Amino acid sequence: MMEESLVKALIVGIDQGSSLSDSDKAKIRARIALLEEVFKKEEQVEIKTTHHFSKDVYAREISVPKGTVLIGKIHKHTNLNILSKGEISIISIDGIQRMKAPCTIVSSPGVKRLAYVHEDTVWTTIHGTGETDLEKIEDTFIAKEYGDVAGITNDELKLITEAKDELGDSWSSWGDSPSIGEPSGEQSESGSGDATV
Repeated sequence: MMEESLVKALIVGIDQGSSLSDSDKAKIRARIALLEEVFKKEEQVEIKTTHHFSKDVYAREISVPKGTVLIGKIHKHTNLNILSKGEISIISIDGIQRMKAPCTIVSSPGVKRLAYVHEDTVWTTIHGTGETDLEKIEDTFIAKEYGDVAGITNDELKLITEAKDELGDSWSSWGDSPSIGEPSGEQSESGSGDATV
């Protein structure tokens, strides 16, 4: 199963305790970045996005088909996320979670997620803003790189760089991690870019 292979590959050498160390967070960030580069070369999945606005609240809702591997963007701030339909596995600096709707979580500043969608899923990220211009909203809440996130220290940035250097540009540097390039048993698609989880 592709989802199991992704999880195994991403967590090789990472302590599965209740709280991830800065070193483990750096490894997860570096591995997700490498995966994103791999998936950018693949055909992308169409992700339906709906924007909702109310007084000082913006909600971005995405509908993601079953079997999709999804990589989100770097979030600058803590935010609410609502899984209103479906089932999804997520790997991020907040840990490894398998969630089934209905479910609400609060994500940490600096989070970037890799997700595998087990069932057709509806995911909504909520930001506190009265802004309605989507480009301005993205500039306010989404970071282009980890250095743009308040609270990420120079030491953490150095750990991320070291983890990326350690990985190189291939899966082979991950030791005995399984191949994730080919789905087995399930139809899978890769998706990234506009979809923000």
